[in-house]
Amino acid sequence: MPPLRTLLAVPVALALLALTPSTSSVPAAPTTDAVLPLLVTQGGAPAAALLSRAEDGSRYAEAGPGIAAADHFRAGSITKTFLATVVLQLAAEDRLSLSDPVDKHLPGLVRGAGHDGRALTLRALLTQTSGLHDFTADTGGLVPLSPRQAVRLALTHPPADRGRFAYSNTNYVLLGLVVRQVTGRSYAAEAQRRLIAPLRLTGTSFPGSRTSLPSPHGRAYTSGGRDVTELDPRVAGAAGELVTTLADLNRFYAALLGGELLPPHWMREMLDTRAAHGLYGMGLFPVRLPCGTTVWGHNGIISGSFVRTAATVDGRRVLTYRVNTTAVTDPGLEPRLLTAEFCPRTR
Repeated sequence: MPPLRTLLAVPVALALLALTPSTSSVPAAPTTDAVLPLLVTQGGAPAAALLSRAEDGSRYAEAGPGIAAADHFRAGSITKTFLATVVLQLAAEDRLSLSDPVDKHLPGLVRGAGHDGRALTLRALLTQTSGLHDFTADTGGLVPLSPRQAVRLALTHPPADRGRFAYSNTNYVLLGLVVRQVTGRSYAAEAQRRLIAPLRLTGTSFPGSRTSLPSPHGRAYTSGGRDVTELDPRVAGAAGELVTTLADLNRFYAALLGGELLPPHWMREMLDTRAAHGLYGMGLFPVRLPCGTTVWGHNGIISGSFVRTAATVDGRRVLTYRVNTTAVTDPGLEPRLLTAEFCPRTR
């Protein structure tokens, strides 16, 4: 199995999608229903499913056996969008500032190998520009750790170039600790109170150390075909613990981008990619499609599960798709699927 650093990272497909729109007409694209089976026949997934949401209703499609619309599955780094939303809500309530040094909330924790929490801000954690090593590069995504163990492991490595985008799960593990310090409750409890309950995301949960999935669910497989349906979520923690459903993810991203969860100023902060040189906002990243449309969302990759949610910036159109394996072997399929969903088709 690839290391979780790879599994939870922003996909290479971002580079493939950063295309300049045609100055004339956009070639006709196949429908998402036509592209979806290719995730199985060309992408090596046992099964795939998608759910789209728009103002005129929802549409579900599946390919391959053993997958269903109501299934619960592990969502990996999509957890980061939930956690970033909680942090920004706390900022809107003046309970923390994005300019706060990490040391203000977690005194003395970030020290060693050239790291200094007194010079590292919460903004740098949110935008993946802290320079902190990704602890999952050392664990291979196989070793459950406590948050402080994960941080201490990361701090055995010198920092990368601080201020440059470098995706690291350690950033969001630290943010989970900050939420606990500020609120007195875990990031999971705060997300439940602030996001999951108000939005009635009845299929979404933070399992902690629970290795089983809620019912209903299918099976989950590594790229080599090993069954990993049972998994200790502490291999990812605050960087990738979430369990959810297709419908819940669509509802969450529609609400977030539709302005239901953050005041306008803080929504603009979340979508501001300047710190990460256009590559990442705060728990969200943009992708510009060939037709000129930019979609926002996140991917989640953890052993046995790949999921991707993308939405228009107003949240009016959302697509979530998933496969029940760790990775899709053909990286070109994601651009095709997103283009089919979000780009107007020529008549």
